[in-house]
Amino acid sequence: MSARSRASSAAGVGAEPAAPLVAWHTLAATVVASRLQVDPTIGLTAGTALARQGEYGPNLLPEPAKVAAWRKIIGLLAEKMTLVLVIAAVVSAVVSREWETPVVILAVIMLNTALNYLQERRAENSLQALRIMSAGMAVVRRDGSEQEVARSALVPGDIVLLDAGDSIPADGRVLEESRLQVAEATLTGESEPVGKSTHPLAAENLPLGDRDNMLFMNTEVTRGRATMVVTAIGLGTEVGAIAALIGEVKRERTPLQRRIDQLARTLTLVALIVVAVVFALGLLRGQSWSDLLIISVSLAVATIPEGLTAVVAFTLAMGAARLAGRGAILKQLSAVETLGSVTHIATDKTGTLTMNEMTAHRLNIHGHDFQITGTGYSTDGEILSEGGLPDLTEALLTMALCNDAVIGDGKLVGDPTEGALVVLAEKGGLDVAAARRDHPRLAEVPFDADYKYMATFHRLTDSTADASQSAPVIGYRCLAKGAPVALMQVTDSVLTADGIRPIDDLHRRNIHEAIQGLAGEGLRTLMLAGRRLHTALPDDEKSLQALVTGLTIYAIVGIVDPARTEAAQAIAEARGAGIQVHMITGDHLVTASAIAKDLGIPGAAASGLDLDELDDGELGRRAAGFGVLARVTPAHKIRMVKALQREGNVVAMTGDGVNDAPALKQADIGIAMGITGTDVAKGAANMILTDDNFATIVAAVREGRGIYANILKFVRFQLTTAWGFVLIFLVAGVTGLAGGAPFTALQILWVNIIMDGPPALALGVDPAEPGTMQQQPRPANERLLTRARLVRILGLGLVMAAGTLAVLTLAPVVFPDSADDAAFASTLAFTTFVFYQVFNLLNVRSDTHSVFSAQTLTNRSIWVALVAVIVLQVAVVQLEVLQGLFDTTALTAPQWGVAVLVGSSALWVEETGKAVVRASVRRRLGSAEK
Repeated sequence: MSARSRASSAAGVGAEPAAPLVAWHTLAATVVASRLQVDPTIGLTAGTALARQGEYGPNLLPEPAKVAAWRKIIGLLAEKMTLVLVIAAVVSAVVSREWETPVVILAVIMLNTALNYLQERRAENSLQALRIMSAGMAVVRRDGSEQEVARSALVPGDIVLLDAGDSIPADGRVLEESRLQVAEATLTGESEPVGKSTHPLAAENLPLGDRDNMLFMNTEVTRGRATMVVTAIGLGTEVGAIAALIGEVKRERTPLQRRIDQLARTLTLVALIVVAVVFALGLLRGQSWSDLLIISVSLAVATIPEGLTAVVAFTLAMGAARLAGRGAILKQLSAVETLGSVTHIATDKTGTLTMNEMTAHRLNIHGHDFQITGTGYSTDGEILSEGGLPDLTEALLTMALCNDAVIGDGKLVGDPTEGALVVLAEKGGLDVAAARRDHPRLAEVPFDADYKYMATFHRLTDSTADASQSAPVIGYRCLAKGAPVALMQVTDSVLTADGIRPIDDLHRRNIHEAIQGLAGEGLRTLMLAGRRLHTALPDDEKSLQALVTGLTIYAIVGIVDPARTEAAQAIAEARGAGIQVHMITGDHLVTASAIAKDLGIPGAAASGLDLDELDDGELGRRAAGFGVLARVTPAHKIRMVKALQREGNVVAMTGDGVNDAPALKQADIGIAMGITGTDVAKGAANMILTDDNFATIVAAVREGRGIYANILKFVRFQLTTAWGFVLIFLVAGVTGLAGGAPFTALQILWVNIIMDGPPALALGVDPAEPGTMQQQPRPANERLLTRARLVRILGLGLVMAAGTLAVLTLAPVVFPDSADDAAFASTLAFTTFVFYQVFNLLNVRSDTHSVFSAQTLTNRSIWVALVAVIVLQVAVVQLEVLQGLFDTTALTAPQWGVAVLVGSSALWVEETGKAVVRASVRRRLGSAEK
C-alpha cells in the first residue's frame, strides 16, 4: 500500500497528516465518499471547504528554499582550485611587482566563477516546475452546483468533474465514469492511455499503473468523462511524494571536481615543500633573503598549475558546444566529464529506447501469423507473405471504421493504438479515408473499461446491385475491436479460409495459443470482430450494446511500441565500452523484457514488487545483474540508482516523466528527454536530449571520455614542466650551479605563462582518440595522478632536468666563443627547456599512439600553438628590447640547433616508451586469442 494513499496525507504545504493510511483503491466508491464525509450529488459546502483549507493547507507543492546570489558566488570562490588561483595571483604580484600577471589570473577567476554561476541560474528548478504544473482551475461540485475554483483551493472530499483534455488537479477516487481513459506515462511510464473504472480492487499493494479506479495529479484525461472525489492534495499526492524525493536528494560533487580538489591539495603541499627546501638550501649557501624569497615563490607558482581551472572550464565548454551540436544540451559543464566516467546507464523505455509510436507488428488471421514491416505512423511497409495473403477485407474495414484516429503526414491525431490500426489498414491496401466516406458511421458503442471493447455500426449495401443505380441497403454491419478476453465472450464464430465457422474447442485452443504467443513476445493484442445485422438500429446505447453479440472473429493484431533502430547499436557500443545498460520502466514486465531482448540488454528481469522483497544490502549485491526493472515506482528507481552508487559505480539515469525526476537528480548524471520530457524531468536533469535518442547518450559518453583525456593531457603537460623546474633548482641548490638559481624569476613565469596559454587551450579541443569506446570505464575513485602517470611525469621531468642542466654546464665548453657572455649559458638552457615543452606538447596527446602517425595532424590548433610559442621564444631571446627584461642574449643558428636537438630528447624517450606499451598490448591480445 502506498504510504501516500490517505485522507489527510492530502495535506498541502506545512500541514500534518492526522488520519491513518487508507488504501482508497480497495474501497467501494460509496465507502470512500462516506469516509471523506461528502455527498457526491451535492459536494462539500462552502463552509466545510473553507475549514478543510485551514486544516490541510493549499493544494500546492512547497516553494524551494532560495539561495542568495552572493552565497552562490562565495561557494564558487571557495572551490579549492580557485583558492589556489588566488594564492597564485598574490604570489605573482609579490614576485614580479607588476600588475599584468596577477590581473590575468584574477580575470581567469572571475570568468570561471561567472560561467559556473550563469550555468546554475539557467538550470530550471524541479520543484518550481511541479508547482507550475499544479496551477490552473478545476470544476467542482459544491453546495449542489458546479463551480470553477483554483486548483490550489481543492481539499480532500471535493467532488471534481473531468472531461477529455483536462489535467487532473489532485489525487482522487473515481466515483462515476463514462469511457474514461487517462494518459499516465509521466507518472507510471505506461506508454498507452489506461482505461479507468469505479470498481474496488482487492490487492492493497498494487503498482500505481494497476490502480484502475484512482486518478493522479498532473495526468491527463484523453477520452471520456468522470467524477472523482479528492483523496489527496499537495505533498500528499503521488506527485507530491516525488517532489519530496527530489528535495531529499543532495547533489554530490562530480568525479572531476573531487579529483581536481585532490590534485590541488597535493600540488599545494608539493609547492610548500619545494619552497622550503630551496629556501633552506639557499640560506645554507649564504644567499640573501630577498633573492631567495623571489626565487622560491616563483618556483612555487611554477609548481602550481594555476591555469588548470581555466583550461578545465575551457575544455568543458568546448565539449558542451560539441555535444549541443549532437543534440545534447548540458546544464552543468562538469557533467560533460562525468559522462566519461559512467559505468551504468539506467534508462527509461518509452520514447528513449522505443519510438513512442505504437506499431502493428503482427497479424494473425485464418490461423496464420503474418509479419508487418515498417514502424511508427508512416504507412511505408507491408504485410509479409510467402504464399499470398488471405482475404483481409473484413479485418481491414474493422481497423479503419471502428476507429477514431487520423493519420496525416506521419502525424497521429487520436489514440496511439487506433493509429497503429489505421496504418496497418493502409499497409494492407485499404484507402482508409475512402472507406470512411463509403461506410459512414451510424451509431457506436464507445470503449468502456468495464467491457473493454468498442463497436461501430454502418450500412450494409448490396454489392451486386447495378453500378448505375444506388446500391440498396440490405442491413447493417457491426464492427468491434477490443481486448481478446472481452470480445471472446461475445463471439460465437471465426472467419477461416473456408468461410465463417462456429468456434469449437480446437479453434479456441488455437486462438488462445496465438494470443499467448504474441503476448509472450511483448506485444499487446487486440481482437477484431464483427457481424451483419438485418434489423433496424435502436437509438439508445444500451440497446446497441445488446446487439454486440454473436460476433465473428476476423483477426488478432499484435501491437508494440517498437525499439529505435539505432538504440540496439548504441547499446552494443556501450557494452563494448564496459558500460552496463539497465531498462527501468513503469510498463509491464513481459513487454519490457521483450523490448530488452530485441535491444540486446542482458540480465535478470524483475518487477517493483520483487524489489520490495529485497533489503538495501541484497539489492546492492544484485543491482548490477538486473537488465530490466518493470512496473516500478519513483521510489524503486531511486533505490536502484543508490544501490549501484553504493557499489562504487558512476550512474547515468535517463527519463522523461515526473516519475523519473527523483532518480534523475540522484544519479551522477541525469539525462532528460527534450521532446517528450516534462519540465520536472528537465529541471532535475544535468543534460537534456533534443532528439530523445539513446544513441546520443552513447555519443555523449564518448565525448566525455575525450574531454577527460584532454584534461589529463594538460595535467601531464603542466606537471612535467613543474617537476623539471623542481629538479633543476634542487640540483642547482645542492651543487651551487649558476649560483643556485639557473633561471630568473621572470624566466620561470615566462615558461609558466606561455605553457598555460595557446598550448593548453589547443589540448582542450583535441578530438577523442580512436578506440576510446573500446576501453573500460575508469574507476570512479581513480586519481588524476595514477602510479603509471606519475612515473611518466617524473621520468620525463628527469629527462628535462638532466638535459637542461647538461646544456647549462657544457654550453661554455661547446661554444667557447660565447663563454664570456654571462647570460649565454642560462639563455641556452632556458631556450632548451622551452623546446622540451614544445616536444612534450606532442607527446602528451596520446599515451600509446606515435607522434609519427596521422592522428598528430587531426588538431590544427596544436600546430598553431607550437608556432606561437616558438615565435615568442625567438622574440624573447633575439630582440634587444626584451633581452634586458628577461636577462637573455642572442643565440646563433648552431646554438638554436643544440636547443632543439636536446629538447627533442623528450620526444625520443616517450616514443620508445610508447613502442614498448604497444608491443605489450599486442602480446597480451595475442595470448588472449590463443
